[in-house]
Amino acid sequence: MINNRTIMAEKKLFLIDAFAIIYRSYFAFGNNHRYNSAGLNTSTMLGFTNTLVEVLRKENPTHIGVVFDSPGPTFREEIYPAYKANREAMPEDIRSAIPYVKKIVAAMDIPMISMEGFEADDIVCTMAVKAAKEGFQVYMMTPDKDYAQAVEDNIFLYRPGRGGKPAEKWGTYEVCEKFEVNHPLQVIDILGLWGDAVDNIPGIPGIGEKTSKKLIQKYGSIERLIENAERDLKGKQRENVINFAEQGLLSKKLATIDLNVPVDYSFDDLQKTAFKKDELLALFAELEFRGLAQRVFEQDIPVAAAPKKAIENAPIDLFNQPSETKVVPAEAPTVSPFSTFENTTKNYQLIDSTKKIEELVQLLSQQKSFCFDTETTGLDSLTADIIGVSFSFKNDEAYYVPVQKGKEQATMAEFKSLFANASIEKVAQNIKYDMNILRRVGITIQGPLFDTMLAHYLIEPDLRHNMDFLSETYLNYRPISIESLIGKKGKNQKNMAELPVEEVVNYACEDADITWQLKEKFAPLLKENNTLDLFNNIEIPLVSVLSDMEQEGISLDVPAMEEYAEVLKNELEQLESSIKTLAGEDFNVSSPKQLGEILFDKLKITDKAKKTKTGQYQTNEETLQKLAGKHDIIAPILEYRQLKKLKSTYVDVLPTLVNENTGKIHTSFNQAVAATGRLSSNNPNLQNIPIKTAKGREVRKAFVASPGNRILAADYSQVELRIMAEISKDEGMLEAFSQGQDIHSATAAKVFNVPLNEVTKEMRGKAKMVNFGIIYGISAFGLAQRLGISRKESAEIIKQYFMKYPGVQTYMDEVVAKAKENGYVETIMNRKRYLKDINSTNAMVRSYAERNAINAPIQGSAADVIKLAMINIQKALQEKQLESKMILQVHDELLFDVPKQEEEIIQKIVKEKMENAVKMSVPLQVDMNFGDSWLEAH
Repeated sequence: MINNRTIMAEKKLFLIDAFAIIYRSYFAFGNNHRYNSAGLNTSTMLGFTNTLVEVLRKENPTHIGVVFDSPGPTFREEIYPAYKANREAMPEDIRSAIPYVKKIVAAMDIPMISMEGFEADDIVCTMAVKAAKEGFQVYMMTPDKDYAQAVEDNIFLYRPGRGGKPAEKWGTYEVCEKFEVNHPLQVIDILGLWGDAVDNIPGIPGIGEKTSKKLIQKYGSIERLIENAERDLKGKQRENVINFAEQGLLSKKLATIDLNVPVDYSFDDLQKTAFKKDELLALFAELEFRGLAQRVFEQDIPVAAAPKKAIENAPIDLFNQPSETKVVPAEAPTVSPFSTFENTTKNYQLIDSTKKIEELVQLLSQQKSFCFDTETTGLDSLTADIIGVSFSFKNDEAYYVPVQKGKEQATMAEFKSLFANASIEKVAQNIKYDMNILRRVGITIQGPLFDTMLAHYLIEPDLRHNMDFLSETYLNYRPISIESLIGKKGKNQKNMAELPVEEVVNYACEDADITWQLKEKFAPLLKENNTLDLFNNIEIPLVSVLSDMEQEGISLDVPAMEEYAEVLKNELEQLESSIKTLAGEDFNVSSPKQLGEILFDKLKITDKAKKTKTGQYQTNEETLQKLAGKHDIIAPILEYRQLKKLKSTYVDVLPTLVNENTGKIHTSFNQAVAATGRLSSNNPNLQNIPIKTAKGREVRKAFVASPGNRILAADYSQVELRIMAEISKDEGMLEAFSQGQDIHSATAAKVFNVPLNEVTKEMRGKAKMVNFGIIYGISAFGLAQRLGISRKESAEIIKQYFMKYPGVQTYMDEVVAKAKENGYVETIMNRKRYLKDINSTNAMVRSYAERNAINAPIQGSAADVIKLAMINIQKALQEKQLESKMILQVHDELLFDVPKQEEEIIQKIVKEKMENAVKMSVPLQVDMNFGDSWLEAH
């Protein structure tokens, strides 16, 4: 292999593939994007700017340029029109970011380069070859592997670091090693064989990354491989190389970077110069890059972002470049982008004596509000032990009380009256967890609560709500990481209880201090956001209700589950045997790859089989459902998968989650996950326990009442449709509900134009699909697929629906229009759902946001209704001092564990509180039933 490097440090040129870094910056944030106060997604701009700053600081290039793809087709589309045809539309947030990225590059005084008809890789590699000949050490900065083909002496591929990993510099040695070739030019042959799903370069079917490397290592090029295919290759591989030879050669041509772009550029123009400080600071201020301003200029910035409307309506010109200028910043100082414990002044105190505890309790008792946070040995509030508690009621001040093992009750007893004081507000982040921990040491919290996690959930429902994120976003402060105390995950990770108290003090105090500061930020924002009533009347009262439910748990018939696991095991073995018989050979039924080969290569069920990006056949459930009826093998495969998932997800797992102390399953309810307002649960997730299939329902059969009790299941009947009628004020829907008609039958009568008593089961089924589909913005195509009818028929059904329920159409039009104007929609309790893509120019993205605009007020209002019902029911149970317990909430259903002597009174309480949770002109209706198990009651 070639390993010959000549280092010329005097002239160091960095050529940056703009869009590769732009996309990388955007997707690096996952689902946790950053927004400025004007609502602009700033993730792309921040990631891109950080990348440039890091390169300039660490690599100190003498010359630099940023290269953009040009608009319009390139020579590759001319020879292969399908080139890049499969690429998804550019995300709207990236499109909005590009003008800002260009402004930032211009303010950094870095030249921007593009050329019509050529992609960035062609321009970069052409310039790199030319620059190397003129004595430059050139770095092509991109994560794109295609550039590896242009690496040679003094030309390197610079792949920026990610997720804490350092940047990689690939010279000829690294390229040859990674691609297993003798020369970087052979990368073109590998790419030609392998293909590229992203750019829609077809390659040769059946040849993936590993095989392409082996073949090029042996034959040296695609041409020689094709020449020797008939003699050397065997089976399907031989057939594919021969039959798709021209496609392979075309793919090689598409993958070849053009090194002869007629780019007219003087390298003197790329010489690094200083930043345009005022311009860059103004951009940092608008984008609210406080940490970046500190890092680059050691200077705070005034944050006064443009109004949201101004940003949304700003013209976007992707390719209008600022004037090309010389560039490069002065050496950027290595200042942390966030303030930290090390560079701030804090007054954190260890409270480690009886006298100090008494003084602290006295001090806290004098406050109108204080923040607290428990330190524990784990995340499960039912099993974790408390090792300390911290308090704060003033910025940058906090107190930590360590709790020794075996003395938990005695130590915390000193704080019992403090937590029971109903006149003092208690503040915490995810207060339900701390509430559960304190309950286990005899502490009950009374009085007003403030949960910073829930407050932020109402302010920004689509963002993250963990304390580290909130601290960095709202306080510009990076907290001490838990890993710095206990180490990273793995066998060597410590437990908090193993650490000396002195090592825990600052970490624990900081948690309480930060949470206190966040409370002061969020309290006024709740008022501004008009969600303070929602916070105080629903989310906060619900915390105690959910805490009680988590502590109570639900009983599971473990022997029944174990017996059912054996039944499923036998059925799976029989299905597996049948599938292999139908396939005509032995294979791994659970392997998507092997299954795809059986279905599409051997059995040839369809000649239109789709493939994944890795080149193997798609065999997901949706694909198989479409093939149902085309071969006898499909039905048992679908059943096999369903039963295997049922067994592995629920039947095998649930018995292992029974708490050994209580003998029950204790789920954890999440209030701050679903942006719609709905509750979710985890460890285990009981929201998804199957109900639609007979075998799935057997799982619900194992959830049973406590000895001597029965389960009461209370389920709202068609609550979302009733809310739709309420907010749309459609006369037809209002009449149907007020008269107690079955809404699906009433809809069927209207849509199919028949008397109500002549509605058939099939008609009602179609109407039911339409009723619920309309709420979720179903299309004629989607309805046709679900009902198994033609698109024309489904379109006519939807047309008739809106003719008979015109108020629904009016509601949908009006709510979308309001969303476009305001940027959000609201529930009946003012819960907001922000829709940043509602005015997107991308039709698919915009239509998705429009569907959310229609559905969110309905689904969110349903969530508000059942939450209010839960609060009111729990209050009634406590007031009457009943033994009955509310134990589970699943979507629109509540479960209760009820002693037989309380059945009548509980039934009355639950019905009254659920049906009167909110005042509506449309009556809410609850279906109720008792049973020994969840299934029987449901």
